[in-house]
Amino acid sequence: MTAAPNPPRGPVAEFARFLELQNLGLNLSFALAFVLLAARGWPPLLPLLLVVVAFVAARNAGHSFNRWVDRFQDAANPRTRGRALVTGRYSPAFALAVTGTSGAVLIGAAYLLNPLAFLLSPVALAAILGYSYTKPRTAATTAYLGLVEAIPPIAIYIALTGTLPPVALLAAGALLLWGTAFETVHSLGDLESDRALGLKSLPIRIGVPGSVRLVPVLHGAALVLLAAFGEILGLSWPYFVGLAAMAVVAGITDLGLARDPAHARIPFQRHFLMGLLFLAAVAVALLVVG
Repeated sequence: MTAAPNPPRGPVAEFARFLELQNLGLNLSFALAFVLLAARGWPPLLPLLLVVVAFVAARNAGHSFNRWVDRFQDAANPRTRGRALVTGRYSPAFALAVTGTSGAVLIGAAYLLNPLAFLLSPVALAAILGYSYTKPRTAATTAYLGLVEAIPPIAIYIALTGTLPPVALLAAGALLLWGTAFETVHSLGDLESDRALGLKSLPIRIGVPGSVRLVPVLHGAALVLLAAFGEILGLSWPYFVGLAAMAVVAGITDLGLARDPAHARIPFQRHFLMGLLFLAAVAVALLVVG
C-alpha cells in the first residue's frame, strides 16, 4: 500500500522545515544557559539579542549548507526524498544563498559584540560548515558534530566578556561529550540508511552494542564535567539538583536505548528535556537563589 503524500506546507512552514527549526530547542537551551552563566545573571539587552541572533544564524548556515551538500544522498534515501531540494521546491542556489546570508549575519553580529568575537567568527562558521563533508569520509563525523555543539560555551563567553576563561573550556568539553552522545543516538536511528548510502558514523564503526554502551559513559562524563564547572564557579545548590535530574532522565533514556536501539526517536526527544532541565537549573541558581 502506497503511503499518502505529505500535505503541502505554506511558505513559512516550508522554510522552517528546511532549517529544521522544530529541533532548535536541542541546542538553544544550553546556549541560553551559558548566556546566563557568562553574564552571571541577565546580560544587557543588546548583547543578549546579538548572541541569540548569532547563534540562530550559525545554526541556519549549517543546516542550509548541509541540505545543499546532502541533496543527492537525500534523493536516494526514502526517508528524505520529500525534502525541498530533492523535490525542487527550493533550488541549490537558494540553499547556498541562505548559507551565505546566515553566515554574514553571524559575522555581523560578532562584529557588533567585540573584536575577538569578530576575529573568531569565521573560524566558528568554517567548523560548522565543515561537518557536512565529514559524513562520507570518517566515523569521527559523530564526534565532530559533538565538537560543533561544544562551540557555544566558548563563543558566548567571548561574546559577552571579550575573553576566554579556562572554565569555559571545561564547559565546552562537557558539551562535546554530550553532543557526541546525542549524535550517537541520532545515528542509531539512521543506521540502515547510512549503510546503504555509504555514510560513516560511530555506530557503523563500533557496532550497535558498542554504541549503546558508549552513550551512558558519554552522558556520565559530561555531567561530571558540568558538575566540576559549577563547583569552580561556586554555583548554588539548584544547579546541582538540575544536574541530578538530568542524570535521572539520561539513565532512563539510556536503559530504553539499550532495550531497543533501533528506535531512537524517544531518546532523541528526551535530549530536549535534558537541555531544558539544564537551563532551568542555571536560571534558578543565578536568578532566584543567587
